[in-house]
Amino acid sequence: MGSFKMATKIYSGSQATACLKECHYQRVLVICDPFMLISGMVKKVTNLLSEASIPYQLFSEIIPDPTIEVVTKGVAYAAAFQPDAIIALGGGSALDTAKAVRQIYQQATEDIAVQLVCIPTTSGTGSEVTSFAVISDPSVNGKYALVDDAMIPDIAILDPDFTLTVPSNVTADTGIDVLTHTLEAYVSTEATDFTDACAEKAMRMIWQDLPKVVAKGENRELREKIHNASCLAGMAFSEASLGICHSLAHALGGRFHIPHGQANALLLPHVIGFNAGIETNEDSLALCKYAEAAKLLGIRSMTDRATVNLLIAGIQKMTRTFGIPKLVTDLGIAEAEFVEAIPEMAAAALKDKCTLTNPREVTEANLVDIYSRICRGGY
Repeated sequence: MGSFKMATKIYSGSQATACLKECHYQRVLVICDPFMLISGMVKKVTNLLSEASIPYQLFSEIIPDPTIEVVTKGVAYAAAFQPDAIIALGGGSALDTAKAVRQIYQQATEDIAVQLVCIPTTSGTGSEVTSFAVISDPSVNGKYALVDDAMIPDIAILDPDFTLTVPSNVTADTGIDVLTHTLEAYVSTEATDFTDACAEKAMRMIWQDLPKVVAKGENRELREKIHNASCLAGMAFSEASLGICHSLAHALGGRFHIPHGQANALLLPHVIGFNAGIETNEDSLALCKYAEAAKLLGIRSMTDRATVNLLIAGIQKMTRTFGIPKLVTDLGIAEAEFVEAIPEMAAAALKDKCTLTNPREVTEANLVDIYSRICRGGY
């Protein structure tokens, strides 16, 4: 028996943040990254709270790849202020931190129900509608994908006005993350007709509009489309989960602290090739699904295998156009250091929860091989 749930109420469009006027909160903890505070963008939220005479407190100590320590600080803020709502404003790091903070705080105070409102300012993670949060542990150079339906936000506000000034390189990185979400959800062992519908729509939007937005970021209409695509992709993978591209990216990012979207961009072509069995003669279910995805994007050849090869080439062309490197060594990571870290990263990726729904069973040796392919001399 399958299921599909959509627990989050979504407001979208320019000025969608104004919906906060309808919320009747007693105390609000606003969690945001430092840029939201420095740039003054957080005032788009706090001014609305002030107009409604709602007391609020700011927690802005968010860092990229949020750590257990940052989450602990956020929980301490919540415990001291005792909010009945948390509003998260920022990229995936701010949203994931807020989800973990709400989850822990609510568990500690069982008699208090805390609403979670997520306002993404980048179009990438889809965290505003998912049960996922990724938290880092610097002590082991690792990232952990936490998955719990209790972390699903109550409200998501997709206001493209927050994304208009996002730099083109960040737009590209986060956009490739969205594309990865769609493809991994589409071939997941837990995919359904419902998750496929979200993934298909999102992948077409990203494929068609991401290059335009990277080139012309001030286009509000296109920004809104990419923002919506990110959310749709989140809806897909929150239910279908992901695969080894994210498992590998989590371990890679935890060890070398490269942007998550770039990690996915490096790995995705090789993961598709592995899952589809490009180097074998077998026509697997994953090969057929990747071929279906390619055809949705207007990519077609004489056979499914040839079609998937064209999909891989198309993704590589897109990332090359965006200036995203093909190898980790092009990111300033020393080859010897990367090679030394491969066994540990592969072991961590094998244990990652995203690996459970990968369409092809994997061994640690398979993951080692994929890592070697993104390193100079790996072939």
